[in-house]
Amino acid sequence: MIFAAIADWAENNEYPVDFMCTELEVSRSGYYAWRTRPVSHRDLTDIDLTARIRRIHAAGHGNPGVRRIRAGLAAEGIRCGLNRIWRLMRAADLQGRHPKAWKRTTTKGEKPFSAPDLIGRNFTAPAPNIAWCGDITYIKTWTGWAYLATVIDLHSRTVVGWAIADHMRTSLVIDALDMALARRSPPAGVIFHSDRGAQFTSHEFDEYCRNHNIRRSMGRTGVCWDNAVAESFFATYKKELIHTRPWPTIDQLKTATFSWIETYYNRARRHSTLNYLTPLEYELGYRDIHELAA
Repeated sequence: MIFAAIADWAENNEYPVDFMCTELEVSRSGYYAWRTRPVSHRDLTDIDLTARIRRIHAAGHGNPGVRRIRAGLAAEGIRCGLNRIWRLMRAADLQGRHPKAWKRTTTKGEKPFSAPDLIGRNFTAPAPNIAWCGDITYIKTWTGWAYLATVIDLHSRTVVGWAIADHMRTSLVIDALDMALARRSPPAGVIFHSDRGAQFTSHEFDEYCRNHNIRRSMGRTGVCWDNAVAESFFATYKKELIHTRPWPTIDQLKTATFSWIETYYNRARRHSTLNYLTPLEYELGYRDIHELAA
């Protein structure tokens, strides 16, 4: 608004009010009438909403966009339209982070131990510890490449196991599954779905799964959508953590990844596939974000 701009410039002693009103072709009396007009109820609520939006955006490490901000407000019992939130975020110079393009990293083994597709792109489960999925991604550090393996519960999208190392051998995936098994103690026959990378088709991995009563499941070769949940997680991980700073050492990467997964992603980040609940809230039995404010 022109009057608001004049007020800002005048406050900073950049130009005299009379000069600005003349140059901008607005009346001096109109400007002073605007200055003395009481603040409207909508303006007051905009001020309050903006403060809440800033707090939610900061708590999300600068990651939430309009929809997650709206979900955060709903969790506090505040209903607000997307257009209004977008307007207030733009005025406050706030925006969410967006993922970069997906890049394939799967390498097929020479003598693969295959497995059927037990998921069929149905990335849901009626309860925890029925179906898991996972994959491996890479991160560049100043001392070389690092690799992250994950195990994600398809019921709540909770990352139940993960491991980071400076290699992508089968033992990396096994370390992630060891964490998941220790944390969750799943019933015999839990499904683990992956792509057909060399680590997941190896004899070592097949034997590990047999010994731990894990049913192996695999998508088709070269079709990233057959393991979309794992790919989506990596896109979020890189968008919200990896691409925000350089990584001098793998130890620093491990520390930051622990904090991001265990305190933020699993407990605080709102997921669109969960109706914008967090994985923790979903596992606690919530199904509608408005239940949180009840």
